[in-house]
Amino acid sequence: MSFADLGLSDELLRAVTEAGYDEPTPVQNQAIPSVLMMRDLIAIAQTGTGKTAAFVLPMIDILGEGRTRALMPRSLILEPTRELAAQVAENFEKYGKYHKLSMALLIGGVQMGDQVKALEKGVDVLIATPGRLMDLFERGKILLTGCNLLVIDEADRMLDMGFIPDIENICTKLPTNRQTLLFSATMPPPIKKLADRFLSNPKTIEVARPATTNINIAQFLVETEQRKKRETLRNIIQAEDVHTAIIFCNRKTTVRELATSLKRHRFKAGEIHGDMDQPSRLRELERFKSGDINLLVASDVAARGLDVKGVSHVFNFDAPWHPDDYVHRIGRTGRGGASGRAFTLVTKEDAEAIENIEKLTGLKIERLSSQGGAADAEPEQERPLAAAKAPRTKAEPKPRAAKVDETSSKAAPAPSTPPKPKAPPQPKAAPDHGDDGWNGPVPDFLARGFN
Repeated sequence: MSFADLGLSDELLRAVTEAGYDEPTPVQNQAIPSVLMMRDLIAIAQTGTGKTAAFVLPMIDILGEGRTRALMPRSLILEPTRELAAQVAENFEKYGKYHKLSMALLIGGVQMGDQVKALEKGVDVLIATPGRLMDLFERGKILLTGCNLLVIDEADRMLDMGFIPDIENICTKLPTNRQTLLFSATMPPPIKKLADRFLSNPKTIEVARPATTNINIAQFLVETEQRKKRETLRNIIQAEDVHTAIIFCNRKTTVRELATSLKRHRFKAGEIHGDMDQPSRLRELERFKSGDINLLVASDVAARGLDVKGVSHVFNFDAPWHPDDYVHRIGRTGRGGASGRAFTLVTKEDAEAIENIEKLTGLKIERLSSQGGAADAEPEQERPLAAAKAPRTKAEPKPRAAKVDETSSKAAPAPSTPPKPKAPPQPKAAPDHGDDGWNGPVPDFLARGFN
């Protein structure tokens, strides 16, 4: 089936073709006709399946007729994060290029004045995060009584971030006879309760089992120690053919420290986390998209919905606290039918988190062992992880080679007197103190690197 078979307008089909898309994804194929028929909809689909276009495309045609009124948006799209809201706005600009629709973006971290001016002119599409929307509503800067189409995107993420009370409050201020579309990767009980309360006889579509991972993504767990995680990460990056990668951390402080460490080791890395203002976050994302940097260290603020083409790898520097976040993190790669690779660094303390992830996804993730690694070696001495490059086979342990006298061409019996000690290595420039506290010579069994 093609987009032309879904009932979209010629102008919209032209914009879709120019964007490089020929066939709709399964969620688009099922959702678009129902939205055009003005039905309420519940769509359960994993990240990376084309959910955004599934509601953006029919909305453009629905809003093609009618006119705006000051302070009264005709439609409302709720997003959990600023980045997701900005991405949806980009989709409206791309697909709505041949429609004369006005749009406003209400997000925190930017000046409120320009947003208010846009609302005063009247908008067809209002894309907002719940916090900023409620702020403007309580100031009397926006009216929701003329909004006849509501989209609740990433509903399970809204739940995780504590936005459900705000969404319930917003829904009570909208017309009761509106059309409501709810998109979510999972359907936990609170989201089901929300849908039962505010959607009217919705059609439910599901294109993948909730919380399943993309089959195009090869997944690995890399066992390491907490003090050697940075070194392990660098080894994997050096071993893999990394085009662009997102590296996820659980804490904002870890994001900052890891990004600094990677830069110190001459990687092209940037960072994005919740303590950054919106212009800085958007600037880092643009550097990542343009290729100025190829490693983006991020907190979970970037885990949901960001669609950056060509992300070849995802690294979980920290195992996520919530198993759902694992699905959404690794979903940043393997998009649009492409293949991707995801590595999660795990310590003994992560056993329960990994067990929950495997239980949720129904997948036993392949484990790779990292025994030590040259955590204290100079960067040029670090040996890359190669275990994930080929199918793993259990090799026979190799016997340790006998010491060889460097002044002779063949092995000699062990000397009767102790050998002359080697000179200690020179201290490193700008050491990464977060990796390890060892400053002595590298033991032989560590210098061999990963199995």
